[in-house]
Amino acid sequence: MSIPAAREKFRRFLVQKGLRATNQRLAIFDAAFAKNDHFTAEQLLDFARQIDDSVSRATVYRTLPIMTESSLLREVDIGSGEKFYRPNVEGGRTQVAQVVCLDCDKIFEISAPFMEWYGSTVSSKLGLTPVSQRLQVSAHCDAFRQTGTCPRRG
Repeated sequence: MSIPAAREKFRRFLVQKGLRATNQRLAIFDAAFAKNDHFTAEQLLDFARQIDDSVSRATVYRTLPIMTESSLLREVDIGSGEKFYRPNVEGGRTQVAQVVCLDCDKIFEISAPFMEWYGSTVSSKLGLTPVSQRLQVSAHCDAFRQTGTCPRRG
């Protein structure tokens, strides 16, 4: 999905929810979709304020669930107590596995098309229909173990 198409989807979703497409919400959208990597809510606040300095922390925290519900953002929980987000330019259908570097907290996503088959297979054996699933691997950086520094950090 192109960014203009995603922006229009966001506008339509807001209207469907009875919400206005305010400048702050659109700045948050633009900031999120300008990123190719994972980010936190606080990082998104900083990015959005570069676009529109009136963006409030509260609006970011209220907008993130709307963007994830509309499948525009993927929410990633790596168990650190802080959620990460990434634009879902694939439109929500691509199955991905996440690999989290425990040394630098970087999140990598790789295509995992087998997940759809696996989720359907195990669910159907129980008479269930899968709604969501995730595969997350935690790993240590080989370079960090060898040299003491992670090339991905910072």
